[in-house]
Amino acid sequence: MLQGKRILLIIGGGIAAYKVLELIRRLREEGASLRVVMTKAAKEFVTPLSVASLSGTKVFDDLFSLTDETEIGHIQLSRAADLVVVAPATGDLIAKMTHGLADDLASTLLLATDKKILLAPAMNIRMWLNPATARNVAQLRGDGVLFAGPEDGEMACGEYGPGRMSEPHAILAAIRVALESNTSIPLPGRLLSGRRVVVTSGPTREPIDPVRFLGNYSSGKQGHAIAAAAAQAGAEVVLVSGPVALPDPSGITVRHVATATEMLAAVEKGLPADIFIGAAAVSDWRVAQVAEQKLKKAERAPVLSLVENPDILAGVAAGGKARLVVGFAAETENVIEHARVKLAHKHCDVIVANDVSAGVMGDDENQVTIVTRENAETWPRMRKDQVATKLIAYLAARLGGIRG
Repeated sequence: MLQGKRILLIIGGGIAAYKVLELIRRLREEGASLRVVMTKAAKEFVTPLSVASLSGTKVFDDLFSLTDETEIGHIQLSRAADLVVVAPATGDLIAKMTHGLADDLASTLLLATDKKILLAPAMNIRMWLNPATARNVAQLRGDGVLFAGPEDGEMACGEYGPGRMSEPHAILAAIRVALESNTSIPLPGRLLSGRRVVVTSGPTREPIDPVRFLGNYSSGKQGHAIAAAAAQAGAEVVLVSGPVALPDPSGITVRHVATATEMLAAVEKGLPADIFIGAAAVSDWRVAQVAEQKLKKAERAPVLSLVENPDILAGVAAGGKARLVVGFAAETENVIEHARVKLAHKHCDVIVANDVSAGVMGDDENQVTIVTRENAETWPRMRKDQVATKLIAYLAARLGGIRG
């Protein structure tokens, strides 16, 4: 519940603004106290009357209102909140924030606030994937701004892809996480400036014949988010990605691979590094002999002879070319116990463990336990980009204590 929490909601000018009416209703149901600001463009999509009726409070929209500005109202608005939420966060608002522009009430509040800011982006797929937007988002993440979405989906313009604003329930969940203490750690001061980080992400695919393969359900969302967070913290990042349906993070060297053997070669090429993070779900086995032609259905199922794939994580730990070695443990039972065994067996420094029986693979949220030789710390469930931000801050602090 959000009883007593003060939220300043800024509504941007996008067609997704209609979803904000439902968000306002849910926030009120949970007891949040709302102040609402609308941009001029937002009023083209939803009316101030609708917003005021649902929020139970006056809607602010004019920076130069004499009534409000006699007491420097925009400063009061920007400070009298526990969290500033922007939904939809348009490309224009994101660009203004990045460059510190303040030509209306909304952008002035965002420049003047000293509170956490949570953005729920919404824009056309081409606008979201535009290099300018990618640079702006990376800068804001590095400044500690939080993000909810965007999601993949069908756009009002008929296109499909990333850029669709998250649904109200997902934004509400992100608001809860943002308001919890220590659930998201910003990355001030470029924590990994001058460091090199190698990250593996996604699944591997081991061919059986020209049309079939052994694989798994990994989406790569967590690994890609970690690579992006490391880059936002100032690191030089090499991302070794298995087959995923995700765009390459901007400002990162990405090496695309399919099999575990290819992933190992790409990792070795990326070393040495200050931090190695093995977030990929690497297949443990491959077929001993790949069929040259498609295997035909017969009375008996074919017998596949499997051989063990190279252990990338253990190899990196043994090779000594990474100062801090981080592995992932996707478990379905006895999560912490199995993670401890993996930590000892692989000789790595940190294991990020999670329970994948809860549908984490492919989801936008994750709950992880950080397992080291000293202890095990379970973090709250949060969005994968928030897990990534917190993990990078944790690893940067840990790396700071390593000599040499």
